Amino acid sequence: MIWYEDEVIRVEQELSRLAYEPETLFYGSSSITLWNTLYSDFRAYHPINLGFGGSTIAACSWFFDRIAGPILSAKRIVIYAGDNDLGDGRNPEEVYLFYKLLIEQIWKKFGGIPCYFISIKPSIQRWDMIGKIKTANRLIREETLTDTRQTYIDIFPLMLDKQGIPSRVLFEPDGLHLSHAGYQVWKEAIHLHIEMNETSKQP
Repeated sequence: MIWYEDEVIRVEQELSRLAYEPETLFYGSSSITLWNTLYSDFRAYHPINLGFGGSTIAACSWFFDRIAGPILSAKRIVIYAGDNDLGDGRNPEEVYLFYKLLIEQIWKKFGGIPCYFISIKPSIQRWDMIGKIKTANRLIREETLTDTRQTYIDIFPLMLDKQGIPSRVLFEPDGLHLSHAGYQVWKEAIHLHIEMNETSKQP
């Protein structure tokens, strides 16, 4: 995991630059890291971007205590990871097991805060792995249904065109990372799920 060290140090420094106590932790791989409008998109939720480029869900678990552990003000966490695990050759079952491990770490550290998992996206570059992506998403979705503290945000169908393949307008030219339009789709879906989930639980 030493190859992540520079990125992890950068993320650690992110906290020191905030002028407020962060309440919403965005944690995961480069799809989080590269979200340039994240702070304005989720201003009302006092966000912090804890994404580190190239990370796997296994790496998110490995570095969790170091990156997220110092944040005592967390009220919710939004996770995007698993994409790179599959790209590195891990099978969907391993992604699912690391997801479960990460959730256990979150609750051990922060108590039962709401956890939102953004489904693994159907990218152009990794369309050849679509079967594995669907399986990993299904396993994690089934897990989220076992506990009301977990929410599965299914962005998969929102990123397909009328032919059922990834919409090019939602991706950068590399076919992997999101364009501004792609982030707008994610923003709307995340806002909707947070509002639905947390408003319904208010007394």
